[in-house]
Amino acid sequence: MSKGKMQLGKLTLMAGVTFLAIICELMPSGILPLISKHFQLTNTEAGALVGIYAIASALFGIPLISLTVEWNRKKLLCSLLLGFAFSNLLVALAPSYPLALIGRVLGGMCVGALWPMITAYGMSIVPIGHQGQAVTYIMSGITVGMCFGLPVMTFVGNKFGYKIAFALMGGIILLLALLSYLFLPAVAGEKRSAANSPITMLKNRGVLLVLIFTFIGVGANYGAYTYLTSLISDIAYPSITEAQIFFGIGSIVAVMIVMNFIDRYFHLLLFGLFALGVLTMVIFYGGQSLFLQHLAFVLWGLTFGSLSSTFQTATARQVKEGTAVANAIQSCSFNLAVMLGSLTSGLLLENFGSHVISLVAGVFLAIGAILAVVCRKQLA
Repeated sequence: MSKGKMQLGKLTLMAGVTFLAIICELMPSGILPLISKHFQLTNTEAGALVGIYAIASALFGIPLISLTVEWNRKKLLCSLLLGFAFSNLLVALAPSYPLALIGRVLGGMCVGALWPMITAYGMSIVPIGHQGQAVTYIMSGITVGMCFGLPVMTFVGNKFGYKIAFALMGGIILLLALLSYLFLPAVAGEKRSAANSPITMLKNRGVLLVLIFTFIGVGANYGAYTYLTSLISDIAYPSITEAQIFFGIGSIVAVMIVMNFIDRYFHLLLFGLFALGVLTMVIFYGGQSLFLQHLAFVLWGLTFGSLSSTFQTATARQVKEGTAVANAIQSCSFNLAVMLGSLTSGLLLENFGSHVISLVAGVFLAIGAILAVVCRKQLA
């Protein structure tokens, strides 16, 4: 086997990490009614399983990255995967809702450190000049997970129960940890320095601007997606599985577009991300046609599928050193945005209904589109 194919196999394992991470993050959204019924909660209360996961990711991501910055990357990855597997098994076996929340907190802590380190790990095992492709390949696990993995696990959860879905995820993650231990290379950690400290990154105006875009784009999209089941019910859409299929198609197209054009047309893609999001929410708010609803889920996939790659690329473009630390801060803001988006949407759902979630999300995405035009020259 050639060296290139060997590296591709290793990168595929890393893509498997992002594949499973995104499924674990969003899986409760598709089976929320089952969870709320089991624990006798409202959908808003059960939605905290998504929000608390994001809170833990945001709060513990940077501290864990700082504490483990000198760890061997392979050791760190395997440790995080073991904790991740345990968190899913804990949710599956939890006899009470508070214990299930503890499981989600543990999972959020692990994934908060996992997101920024996995791309840096991948970049370290490929030649210079291929690092961007490596990152895109690894992050493509997110899109594949949302397109195929999430609908499958949603089906499993609805067919066999949410406990089976979480237990199955825990077992698969354990298998991935074993494969990572057997086949991924040992790579030394980084030395701590002033150049890669979080404080230095937060003084960078470009990085701060990307964080604002992240809060707006991620908060609006994830806030709406958290209560996907309510949205589908209110617009009388056929099924959540059908929605996720069209959503996944859009996500796959998004990855192809980003891989081919982000280096040359970064600013245009950033604007397009927000503009398509606005159009999506407008259709959800007022579109009655089934064709338009199908189109909306495809457009939403285009927006959603480009979030991680676009914002991570945007962050990396603003710094010359400490890219991993800058991405850790961006990941933290990403998870904070998920938390705020899901909590805000929960309040809107409880008091006004899902149509207002679409309206508010559309307004924020419109603000993001305007900022993308106004701040074009301030972003590298």
